[in-house]
Amino acid sequence: MGLMAASRPLSRFWEWGKNIVCVGRNYADHVREMRSAVLSEPVLFLKPSTAYAPEGSPILMPAYTRNLHHELELGVVMGKRCRAVPEAAAMDYVGGYALCLDMTARDVQDECKKKGLPWTLAKSFTASCPVSAFVPKEKIPDPHKLKLWLKVNGELRQEGETSSMIFSIPYIISYVSKIITLEEGDIILTGTPKGVGPVKENDEIEAGIHGLVSMRFKVEKPEY
Repeated sequence: MGLMAASRPLSRFWEWGKNIVCVGRNYADHVREMRSAVLSEPVLFLKPSTAYAPEGSPILMPAYTRNLHHELELGVVMGKRCRAVPEAAAMDYVGGYALCLDMTARDVQDECKKKGLPWTLAKSFTASCPVSAFVPKEKIPDPHKLKLWLKVNGELRQEGETSSMIFSIPYIISYVSKIITLEEGDIILTGTPKGVGPVKENDEIEAGIHGLVSMRFKVEKPEY
């Protein structure tokens, strides 16, 4: 293991991983609750690496939103560089997984959609990507057989099964890699099941992958 690899463990991907690629509209029940159309290709958007909020740091609510929503997602962490890979080989590039939240300023997103503008302000702000501890690939033989859950202040809000994804993980990796070269430590957020909803200052969000990992975050307003 070279010096570079030693200082960049995959288990702390959020400290050095560069790209956060997110897939929109990947669970039919969420597409319905958003009154959107199921598309023939995944919708992609990006978050900056400063969106990462590892456990122990708060979720920051941007000053410009009145309607911050939680979106619970399985994150796929890349284990090696990946460019235009075929679907059949895609899983060889996975290093592991993490549970993620795609925090979304829903009022801002609605405005962006009306104006035909990108979703950057709604999705890509600081601390908009809370992440759990890293789960090595070996612990998840089939990522399409997981149960995800999320509670706000102890009340169950989201529950979903990754078997309900519209686009499979190998398909998504292959599709993304044909557009964006993925590198070790990058993550793909694979979409949210139904039950998205608002959080307010001082709320506590708890979420998990059943039997594997859980995480807890407090929602705060930033100091600026």
